[in-house]
Amino acid sequence: MGIGGHKSPHGQISHPLFRVKLVALNTNDKEQRMASIVDTAVQAGTFKTLAQALTAADLVDTLKGSGPFTVFAPTDDAFQSLPADTLNDLLKPENKSKLANILKYHVVSGKVMSSDIKPGNVATVAGESISIQTQGQQVMVNEARVTKADIAADNGVIHVIDKVLLPKG
Repeated sequence: MGIGGHKSPHGQISHPLFRVKLVALNTNDKEQRMASIVDTAVQAGTFKTLAQALTAADLVDTLKGSGPFTVFAPTDDAFQSLPADTLNDLLKPENKSKLANILKYHVVSGKVMSSDIKPGNVATVAGESISIQTQGQQVMVNEARVTKADIAADNGVIHVIDKVLLPKG
C-alpha cells in the first residue's frame, strides 16, 4: 500500500490523511453560515464607501440584524459620481439623519432574488418607493442599473447598482 495506508478486510483503503479530510468536511451549521449583508459587502472590496456611510449613519448593526433585507448596493464608483462634495457633506455628523434616509432608500424588507423581481413600485425601509423596471435580463432601479445580482448573505441579498439612489423627499 505504501505511504501509511492499509486495506481493510472489506477491500476499503484506510489512510490517516483521508480520515482528516472527512472530519474536516463534517462541520456544523454555525461554521458554514454566510456573512451578514454588511460583512459580505465589506469582503467584496467594492463597497468601501457604502460601509463608511453605513457606519456614519449608525446602520451597521441594523443591517447585521436578522432581516431579511434586500439591499441595492451602490459601488464606490457610484458614490464617486455624485456631485462634488455631496458625499463629504452627507458624512458630516450633522447630516446623519439625511444620510440614514438615503441609505434606507436602498433597502427593501425581505429577501428578493433576481428571479423574483417584478416591474413596479416597491416600498423601501425609508418609507418611499423605488421604481423597478425590467427589459429582458436587465433590471433598473430608478435610474440605476443592476450590474450584479443575487449576492447571498445570511440575512438577505445584495444587488449591485451603478448609481446612488436619492429619495425625492
